[in-house]
Amino acid sequence: MTDDVTIAPAVVADAGEILTVQRAAYLVEAQRYRDAFLPPLTETLDEVRAALDGPVVVLAARRGTRLVGSVRARLDGDTAHVGRLAVAPDQQGRGIGGRLLAAVEHACAGRVARFALFTGAQSADNLGLYARRGYRVVAHRPDENGNRLAILEKVNAPRSDA
Repeated sequence: MTDDVTIAPAVVADAGEILTVQRAAYLVEAQRYRDAFLPPLTETLDEVRAALDGPVVVLAARRGTRLVGSVRARLDGDTAHVGRLAVAPDQQGRGIGGRLLAAVEHACAGRVARFALFTGAQSADNLGLYARRGYRVVAHRPDENGNRLAILEKVNAPRSDA
């Protein structure tokens, strides 16, 4: 149930909580790929602060005062590159990831023609979430550590105010 979860733009003061949730969420991926050096796990607090202070769209999901998830989007021309979607492990499976994805898409709507993201090619839950949200696998490539990634895209439907 996500009724008591609010999603709003994150601020620099959220950096520590975002990093904590991100690291906890990506530990499962690290175990799946036997790789403790996934970029979301090695990102520093200063790097998170820089993302929050820069041109990147960063949203945070909160249940009460607790930060339970976050997502980022970097705009590059007509594409929003979505990344670092993370939900606290004890909050996963409650629709928060889908709501964060919808919220970041909404925040970028009207400014981009498509959304792009990637996830581990063996990450069935992630691939399922993205497929349900209209993303399609367009390619595969290895990451810097040799893990196979699925590259996904979604065409941004134009807004209709009619």
